[in-house]
Amino acid sequence: QVQLVESGGGLVQPGGSLRLSCAASGSIFHVNVMGWYRQAPGKQRELVATSTSGGNTNYVDSVKGRFTISRDNAKNTVYLQMNNLKPEDTAVYYCHVVHQGRTGLRRNYWGQGTQVTVSS
Repeated sequence: QVQLVESGGGLVQPGGSLRLSCAASGSIFHVNVMGWYRQAPGKQRELVATSTSGGNTNYVDSVKGRFTISRDNAKNTVYLQMNNLKPEDTAVYYCHVVHQGRTGLRRNYWGQGTQVTVSS
């Protein structure tokens, strides 16, 4: 069993920055994909950024050049550095992990969500 704990959300003015963290703990064998999703009020959840264990990263177009996903495999932690934040970035951000067990079985795990509010 894997648990994800998120931190780093908060209130920030437009143009400001935040860094989200998500630490995985428990029975860790191999963390394949780590990523971030977000869900704004009245909208469906969307994928923001992903990072594979091989170092490949992907971003939704709206955050390219502003957000950076990174991971510390030794700490089983993924980060999302968010710069030049805009009001439209306001959402609950969810950490997502694809964990591969010793048998090769992959399971999805989700963090509890952390609120990011961008407002003047």
